[in-house]
Amino acid sequence: MPRKANPALLKPLTLSAELEAVVGPGPLPRGQVVKKLWDYIKTNDLQNPSNKRNILADEKLLPLFGGKKEVTMFEMTKLVSAHMS
Repeated sequence: MPRKANPALLKPLTLSAELEAVVGPGPLPRGQVVKKLWDYIKTNDLQNPSNKRNILADEKLLPLFGGKKEVTMFEMTKLVSAHMS
């Protein structure tokens, strides 16, 4: 039996202005936000070359990461969640 999608992950959320600057205008579901965030990270080569699990912040990501220059991918998800409602 195929798994059903979690309805909470499909619900469009309102995005902060800082997050919209990176992923585009909302509202967007959480899954789409994470996908677009990863597209942005890969397009701009923002993964730490020595440890691909770490994300290096540029000027657009710094406000999302609470001013941190480098965060783990797990920490990134937690920090970005604060910019969705």
